[in-house]
Amino acid sequence: MNFRFAPRWSALCLIAGLAGPVAAQAADDPLAAARAEFAAALASTEAGVVDAADSERLRAYPLHPYLLAARLRSRLARLDGADNSADAAIAAFLVAQGDAPVGRDLRRAWLASLAERRQWSTFVAELPATLAASDATLRCQQFAARIALAQTEGLAPLVIAQWQAADKSLPACDTAFEWARGKGVLTPALIEARSRLLASNGYGALAVVVAKPLTPEARAPIVQWAALIDQPQAAIEALIADPTKPVERAALLDGWQRYARKNPDGAAARFAQLCAARGLDAAAASPFAKAVGLGLSWSRQPAALDWFARTQAADVDVIAAEWWARAAMWNGDWPQVTRAIALLPEASRSEQRWRYWSARAAAASGDVSAKPQLAALASEDGWYPALAAAQAGMPYAPHPQALPADEALLARLDGLPGMIRARELLRVDLRSAAIAEFNAVYDSLDAASLPQAVILPMRWGWHDFAVGTATRQKVFRDYALLYPRPYDAAVKAGATLSGLPASLIYGVLRQESLYRADAVSRANAYGLLQMLLETATRTARKWQRPVPNREALFDPDTNVPLGAAHLRDLIDRFKGQTPVAIAGYNAGPNAAARWLPAQPLPADIWIENIPFNETRNYVQRVLWHSLVFAWLAADGRPQAVEPWLAPVAGLANLVPEP
Repeated sequence: MNFRFAPRWSALCLIAGLAGPVAAQAADDPLAAARAEFAAALASTEAGVVDAADSERLRAYPLHPYLLAARLRSRLARLDGADNSADAAIAAFLVAQGDAPVGRDLRRAWLASLAERRQWSTFVAELPATLAASDATLRCQQFAARIALAQTEGLAPLVIAQWQAADKSLPACDTAFEWARGKGVLTPALIEARSRLLASNGYGALAVVVAKPLTPEARAPIVQWAALIDQPQAAIEALIADPTKPVERAALLDGWQRYARKNPDGAAARFAQLCAARGLDAAAASPFAKAVGLGLSWSRQPAALDWFARTQAADVDVIAAEWWARAAMWNGDWPQVTRAIALLPEASRSEQRWRYWSARAAAASGDVSAKPQLAALASEDGWYPALAAAQAGMPYAPHPQALPADEALLARLDGLPGMIRARELLRVDLRSAAIAEFNAVYDSLDAASLPQAVILPMRWGWHDFAVGTATRQKVFRDYALLYPRPYDAAVKAGATLSGLPASLIYGVLRQESLYRADAVSRANAYGLLQMLLETATRTARKWQRPVPNREALFDPDTNVPLGAAHLRDLIDRFKGQTPVAIAGYNAGPNAAARWLPAQPLPADIWIENIPFNETRNYVQRVLWHSLVFAWLAADGRPQAVEPWLAPVAGLANLVPEP
């Protein structure tokens, strides 16, 4: 999941949401009134109105220090130039709070302001060594401060170390780097080394800029590497056309890999010409052949197998071996599947994925060891164990392992000041601060208490964070705990509208947003089922539902039925092929259509060959989540998984696009 969250509610909405229940909650929620007062005061602060006359109740509220910090940030935002009127108050606040999480964001904001205002003496005095060690920007600003204060003794080695580690743009260090150039400590060798580091990480244009002080002879290979990064096909063709033109092997391979990834057919057609022009024998040509094999395998072309066969074993890394195996299974060449898996390191071969495919290859060759391999895998939990059960023709049930709740310990943890602050921050929608408070307590817990820290946020309704904490504790199989159903009404409405199983809708919901109704993706998809506004609008019109705006998509009762209807549309478009529809939900239906085979393939092979890692994992996880939800709803009865192996049909069987 890669998403951000909807901006914190406006102050007015937050106050309205908190003020209504105050009277009703007073009996069992003694902090309700103070919480509403805090929200109002925070809203005033954010509006630029600071009323320091806080009531006794507000001063006693656990989050009062956060209000004070917000007021200091408000003052800080209004400073400019030499104005340091807020600095003493901020310093005093940070001393009073010590290492408490409430001061962390304020300290960073203050340090940024000090740097911007060039209050370097205060900056140097207030920058903790731990922050300077962990934050390159602050470290660079510290260099600038020392230069401005003429405290440069011993600075050169630190700047040089930062120069050597700067594998991308680092504007905050420009002052320090210019100082180092002026002192003559940035030697041509250091400049060339960083330029090459930048080029190797794909920053071709920046590498050329950094290399500018070099001699033309030293700069030329870097400029050429940048061309291979930015225009790989044109640069490769120029090198084929002029065999006498020198090129470094690392740069050539980098450009070739980019070319083969973008245009594998073109790379395959020019491979012999490249080898001839550059004098590549079989050993030298091997990594170039591997790049073609990878590009063709991502396009699911049979010729990929020929190119992998040209790759020497020493050049077959994990990625190449995995895609060699996938290309072989796509083409039904099970002996090659076995050979490719054998090239994986032991750690990879022991993963569920490759144990499953080893068993599949063994079964295809009639090896009697296949059945016990599948049976052993089916005794575990996850996508591949469920597939193993499907291959064995038997229903599948997860193997739960409950995390016992220690109620006395939970009550003690729930009463810790840091946990109280975390819970209150969550209630006023200050989630990043809530995470900081929770983690501060978590990091102080003993081994016996740590597992209970999974249960506590789940009981608060903080489902996404609870699942993340469970991962930290390696708690994966308490399904009753980790697969809650907090949106049953919305999911039921979506199931009724779309005709889809509630378990499938919940499976998509859990994977898309991890129960976060305010989730926002990088592509501006919103809410529990991550609906794009355009898709939601089109779906609403088709299904005769109210057309939503952006804010409405954060409402589960709007979002979930529309997301379910959209998934139903995709399933219908792909003629009932649910795995393809799920892939289309994640990557778009046009991408899913491009990935379909010319001839039907078992679904496990098709899913394994989805070229986007994110989408492949997404399909597998949604199907696994839906199985767990169905199993829970069926009171633990085993679930049929044979449909997971149903063939995925080719393009000729698709419903034509409207």
